[in-house]
Amino acid sequence: MKTDLLYFLSKYLNHYLPISAGVSENTIKAYSDTFRLLFQFAKEKHKLKPNKIDLEMINKKFLLDFSRWIVKTRKCSDTTKNLRMSNIKAFFSYIQSEVPGLSLHAQTILQIPKTKEHRKIIEYISSEGMKLILQQPNTNTLIGKKHLTILSFMYATAARVQETIDVTMSDFKFNNSDSIKLVGKGNKARLVPLEHDMIVLLQRYIEHEQNTRSIYSQDDPLFLNPSGKKFTRQGITYIIKKYSNMAQEQNPKMIPKNVHPHTFRHSRAMALLQAGVELIYIRDFLGHYSVTTTEVYARANNEMTRKALLKVTPITNSTDIPVWQKDKNLLKYLKDLSGS
Repeated sequence: MKTDLLYFLSKYLNHYLPISAGVSENTIKAYSDTFRLLFQFAKEKHKLKPNKIDLEMINKKFLLDFSRWIVKTRKCSDTTKNLRMSNIKAFFSYIQSEVPGLSLHAQTILQIPKTKEHRKIIEYISSEGMKLILQQPNTNTLIGKKHLTILSFMYATAARVQETIDVTMSDFKFNNSDSIKLVGKGNKARLVPLEHDMIVLLQRYIEHEQNTRSIYSQDDPLFLNPSGKKFTRQGITYIIKKYSNMAQEQNPKMIPKNVHPHTFRHSRAMALLQAGVELIYIRDFLGHYSVTTTEVYARANNEMTRKALLKVTPITNSTDIPVWQKDKNLLKYLKDLSGS
């Protein structure tokens, strides 16, 4: 029976994941990126071209070597390494049903243990720190107003960067809405409540966009880059870092040095926790599947409290919210999907 990797990987990426499993485009990109790295490893370390790799060649030793290689060459964390291995395991779980004769082989891969992850203390920005960041954009300019809207949106909704990129005009009901729809991991949609100031800010932004976009559709992304196209992750990250760095120069103690989009999400979650909101509601607000994932904020909050007590520094519980708030060439397909 045919057992070459490319054949089954093509079926997995082009049919099983999008059609049978119904996963999101971003999830497929993540799987594609993992196997692109696997092919790179096979070429560099084993002189193997992708079309020469058989499923049985991908064994426990091969994958353990691969995991060490990505840590060394990509400088990735244990968490990222585990995610890569999880993607490969998911593929071999699929292989178990597709090729029963390789069930035992697949099982040995599924039994490879995860690397123990060393949890880092979550770094977040206080409410006062967020106010300082949101004061940085020049609202006398259109680009400044737009950037302020994006920054405020990401903090007010605790949206992931991809959720911010994917949100559309129709996800916010212009005349009658106190919430916005976000579509998160696994195409899981949730309604996120909006406060009055954020609603007004979005209404003003959308009014401007309706009047200035050459072609306007409710299905368009809410936020477009200067070229009139959908933002990239790098584009959103640039905006976050630009104004965070400006604020950090003004108050180094208040703003961390390396602020990234997820820092805004962490900061909103911590503000809610410190305001006394129960974890189960924070879970739903963030779009987590399990409250266990959300508990990391409670642990982080306890650690921050302990450190503050040691320094005899009172903890602020301020929760003020800022006002401005199918390709035949699989290798090419993998590269395109992973954005590389």
